[in-house]
Amino acid sequence: MQAIKNADTKIELILRKELWKRGLRYRKNCKELPGCPDIAFKGKKVAVFCDSEFWHGFDWEVKKYEIKSNKEFWIPKIERNIKRDAEVNEELRAIGYTVLRFWGKEIETKTSECGDIISECLNQNK
Repeated sequence: MQAIKNADTKIELILRKELWKRGLRYRKNCKELPGCPDIAFKGKKVAVFCDSEFWHGFDWEVKKYEIKSNKEFWIPKIERNIKRDAEVNEELRAIGYTVLRFWGKEIETKTSECGDIISECLNQNK
């Protein structure tokens, strides 16, 4: 598991490239904020997370039954990740941040739409 990247993943790079192309400047992997958002706009108080489907439990109620090996380890681990994501969202909202979360496949297939959502959110938080 030490080979698993937690920063500069493929989906993060795709989304950051889209935002940079739009002239949006951001902090990456901002350790000062709860949950260390993948992309943070501190002045506008917007935190963006790029969540991979496996690690963050996309469609979890269906997918958890597809895990074939080492269920005793993976199911609690991923469920804890889901719970932690909710906790981080609450912490960030409590300090006035807008939290945006995008699934990896969403970023890969609808990059422009993700960029539009972020841009719109930044314009609303002026």
